[in-house]
Amino acid sequence: MSTQTLDRETTVRRAPRSVIISAWAVPIMIVGQFAMIAIVPVALVLIGTLRDARLKALRWGAIALTAAYATPLALWAIGPERAQSLSKDMHPVFAAIIVAVGVAFAVACHVLRRKSRK
Repeated sequence: MSTQTLDRETTVRRAPRSVIISAWAVPIMIVGQFAMIAIVPVALVLIGTLRDARLKALRWGAIALTAAYATPLALWAIGPERAQSLSKDMHPVFAAIIVAVGVAFAVACHVLRRKSRK
């Protein structure tokens, strides 16, 4: 095998750096009480995963992360008495779910990357 073929095979499933960084940023922002700003990395994870055909294995994880984040966001937006921020209005169970799904997705990015190297 040539070096180009070997390089192509090792990077076939590698997630883009923006997806990996965004996947780690979501749980950090939720724990750090910046839940409203976390919409940016959630969107980057979803768009980056759906646009790249090589990341087909990560699509369900990205959709799960987006759904976990969108649920408290929608409840906050349609609620009759909204708090000033999403972090203050979000139930701790929702925050725990988003953090768990975000960490699981970020770890899956790294595991998929290591499996593709072998």
